[in-house]
Amino acid sequence: MKKIKVMVFGTFDGIHRGHLNFFKQAKKLAKNSFLIVSIARDINVKRIKDKIPDFSEKKRLVLVKKTRIADKVVLGGLNNYLSQIVKEDPDIIALGYDQRAYVKDLKKDLEINGLITKVRRLKPYKAHIYKNHLLKK
Repeated sequence: MKKIKVMVFGTFDGIHRGHLNFFKQAKKLAKNSFLIVSIARDINVKRIKDKIPDFSEKKRLVLVKKTRIADKVVLGGLNNYLSQIVKEDPDIIALGYDQRAYVKDLKKDLEINGLITKVRRLKPYKAHIYKNHLLKK
């Protein structure tokens, strides 16, 4: 039976219950799923969020691997978010409920690159509690 590749993206600057729920929701999108987690590069986090993550991209990669939920953990593209997507060729991309970066043209960009990928928006998990900026207060 073919594994269904589900791909998620994020900074994951310290893992909390919201992240764990996010990974589990993504895995449940397909019966025979293979979850790929793409870790945002430090330079892109700075550009998008206008701040440096507390943990380096390599440390964040290790933290996600330690959850043992993801089947594969990779660093995202440095200059082009699509490079990692094209390389992994996922069947489904799962977006966080509040994920806005790169989302506007995502479906069009996937089509232009010849990818037949479904895009799903996941539900929040106690959004008023499990957000990194709230947990750091």
